[in-house]
Amino acid sequence: MTLQLYAHPFSSYCQKVLIALYENGTPFEWRMLTSESPQVYDEFAARWPIRRFPLLIDDARMVTESTIIIEYLGLYYPGTVSLIPDDRRAAIKVREMDRFFDNYVATPLQKIVFDSMRPQEQRDVRGVAEARDMLDTAYGWLDRAMEDRQWAAGGHFSLADCAAAPALFYADWAHRIGAAFPNVIAYRQRLLARPSFARAVDEARPYRSLFPLGAPDRD
Repeated sequence: MTLQLYAHPFSSYCQKVLIALYENGTPFEWRMLTSESPQVYDEFAARWPIRRFPLLIDDARMVTESTIIIEYLGLYYPGTVSLIPDDRRAAIKVREMDRFFDNYVATPLQKIVFDSMRPQEQRDVRGVAEARDMLDTAYGWLDRAMEDRQWAAGGHFSLADCAAAPALFYADWAHRIGAAFPNVIAYRQRLLARPSFARAVDEARPYRSLFPLGAPDRD
């Protein structure tokens, strides 16, 4: 049975998994969760009542959460690009950086984006300010970490870069990565040039109007 992926092309966590699939040319059926296909969303909700995507279906097995999906693909559908090193010590660094991007870039980014969708009287001004502070702190730490690295965990593209690409892509839209962080800016550009992520970005272009803060005229 062909792998099925329930995902939306504009979702950062869906793009994270798409990058992994595209890196290795892994065949899959895309069950696209868009307004044009409400029946697909009904299928998805029936399978996974939590209703958080992406969701991977492999025959009778259901796999949730983007990091776990990528780990699963590496275990059961390995390709020429190993996104998690076999060496356990190196794998720890990859997983550490994966959590960095999910927890300290993607999470505060989501706080800013979701708050902008609330009515004005329900906005969390303090929470958004804290999220922006977290992003600045994360940018600063990452800029120092990337001084001597090509990719997030060293010299090889990995799970961590799958997490970094959409997180930094959208974070720069919501809270600009300033000139004080040249290594982060350069790393983001390398990610955008990676064919797997470039493909995910292009597939998401028709949905840029969904970004509530307004998609900038770049990237």
